[in-house]
Amino acid sequence: MKEKIVLASPHMGGNEEKYVKEAFESNWIAPLGPQVDKFEEDIARYSGKKYAAALSSGTAAIHLALITLGVKKGDKVFCSDLTFAASCNPIVYQGATPIFIDSERESFNMSPIALEKAFKEHKPKAVIVVHLYGQSADMDKIKEICHREGVPIIEDAAESLGATYKDKMSGTIGRLGVYSFNGNKIITTSGGGVLISDEEDIIKKARFLATQAREPQRYYEHKELGFNYRLSNISAAIGRGQLEILEKRVAQKKHIYDTYKEGFKDIKEISMNPVCDYGSPNYWLSVMVIDKTSSITPLDVILALEEENIESRHVWKPMHMQPFFKEYPFYSSEEGDMSVGEDIFKRGLCLPSDTKMSEEDIQRVIKTIKKLWR
Repeated sequence: MKEKIVLASPHMGGNEEKYVKEAFESNWIAPLGPQVDKFEEDIARYSGKKYAAALSSGTAAIHLALITLGVKKGDKVFCSDLTFAASCNPIVYQGATPIFIDSERESFNMSPIALEKAFKEHKPKAVIVVHLYGQSADMDKIKEICHREGVPIIEDAAESLGATYKDKMSGTIGRLGVYSFNGNKIITTSGGGVLISDEEDIIKKARFLATQAREPQRYYEHKELGFNYRLSNISAAIGRGQLEILEKRVAQKKHIYDTYKEGFKDIKEISMNPVCDYGSPNYWLSVMVIDKTSSITPLDVILALEEENIESRHVWKPMHMQPFFKEYPFYSSEEGDMSVGEDIFKRGLCLPSDTKMSEEDIQRVIKTIKKLWR
């Protein structure tokens, strides 16, 4: 069996162990502690936002974002359709109705055209914009629409930490931003997330709710529903070390993407996920798209790679196609039966984008795929 090439995995930089050691030596092992405080400061400084709440996951961050914006049972929330279920599950947690917005072909992200269609028929309490595979959505167009309608934006930047949109950090353009530090993200805390904002009251409220909504009394008192959503001090220590090497990881991810693009340039039926000129992605995952005229399918490629012990994956299956969410409203960016997101799902796959891959590993992936076109 050949050595396995994985899709994306944790990649330590060196200082993570130093910060974890600090936590051990100070005996701050239980949740919260100095590392959490410093990690929040580091994230706020890096992103350019004033405040950050370190949480147990990106999902928790989206959930608290919805709560702090007052989303409750019976409300509606618009959400990108081409995404992972974690983007919209918290809408249902709150008893609200998710309404799914199709992608545009230019970026794979939320389509302003589809967003306009949805606003003609619904008034949501919030709009969740997902920055897919590390590239920012076209936020100026989306923000213009949402501002006109008086609706706040939550940026699900779980996949796009380190990316920019017109010189602004991804996740900092909406009222609230969310990052994820899951094990497969560009940097990791082993599992975790963060909520960022320029509004101190929102972040204070999120921290309060994330620590079981415990009132500041000598005894345990709770006046509202709380959650166990805070990031641990040990995880935050890992995150501090990871954040220091984020720019290096972005450069490595870009190199992987560029190598794939160069490797497949002679095969007309293969294209890579688009890179928009309004910003710079973090290239979290490199996505290969097969032309609809080809007899080769994403599954053919996935199985061929599996034969060589190489991991790959279909792109996200759009939410409106998921059995659990199929009853909720969906707005396409195009006319007819096929949505853009569904088309990308049917023709795309995520290639190995692990920053620990060697040049030989990347070429092994390319050669395996190119054999299918011989």
